[in-house]
Amino acid sequence: MNKNELAAAVADKAGLSKGDAASAVDAVFETITSELKSGGDIRVLGFGNFSVNHRAATTGRNPMTGKPVDIPAKKVAKFSAGKGLKDALNG
Repeated sequence: MNKNELAAAVADKAGLSKGDAASAVDAVFETITSELKSGGDIRVLGFGNFSVNHRAATTGRNPMTGKPVDIPAKKVAKFSAGKGLKDALNG
């Protein structure tokens, strides 16, 4: 499912126009991005948690030449499914 299909599904479930649903989906994604960017996390009870993990700098290898390559530290988004979502998938 892509973003447009998600907006259409939200429109059908919530009884909204597709434009309003698309705006709502965009607003949710922007809010999640903004909160994670500022270093916070988002906890949605029964669904899951969005957080930021920090990956340390490491040294890798170029597979073609075998030479070492420095991989810089970076932040990555993490999602952990909540109990309600896990139960829905496995129940």
